Amino acid sequence: MEHTTFIGLDVHKASISVAVAQCLRGGEVRHLGSVPNRPDHIRKLVEKLAAAGAPLHFCYEAGPCGYGLHRQLVELGHDCIVVAPSLIPVKAGDRVKTDRRDAVMLAKLHRAGELTAVWVPDAAHEAMRDLVRARATAMRVAGKARQHLQGFLLRHSRIYPGKKGWTGAYRRWLALVRFTHPAQQIVLQDYIDAVADAEARVVLPVHCPG
Repeated sequence: MEHTTFIGLDVHKASISVAVAQCLRGGEVRHLGSVPNRPDHIRKLVEKLAAAGAPLHFCYEAGPCGYGLHRQLVELGHDCIVVAPSLIPVKAGDRVKTDRRDAVMLAKLHRAGELTAVWVPDAAHEAMRDLVRARATAMRVAGKARQHLQGFLLRHSRIYPGKKGWTGAYRRWLALVRFTHPAQQIVLQDYIDAVADAEARVVLPVHCPG
């Protein structure tokens, strides 16, 4: 730990703010500025920091940019932790947030051992997470599409005489519903198509490589 360098990264879609803390508690903490959030620029940053020969320990907050940065840093041979924002200690009254302050704070806290790393999924786990999220979204969209269709029918007193909706019988009844005005028939068909499209997304088969 004597010569370790701790690097705090405040990560955004287009840029990464970088701060460096020397190994000793109370030692110098410098803000190095920002670099583009692109693999080639990150590689150059790492090469520059590693030139002194000290072990590098990176950290950044989990966020919408995902774990690609973590994987790149690990593949380059360096330690990196990802921290959930809710697990980062915050001083009372310290509410001013800037990219520079956040990067410096992360570097200091990492050096002090006050950050708790979260589990970082590998590429396969993240892909499955994405699939689960996509299916959950599709199910919500399908539910909303059904609600819109049923609301339209209710407003125009088209009431299904059966006991349970979205069965085969309900769908056959739905196909027979007619409106006098062509515009309303178009709207009905649009709602029916929206439900069918959303349901198709939910049951879309997934073929994973063996």
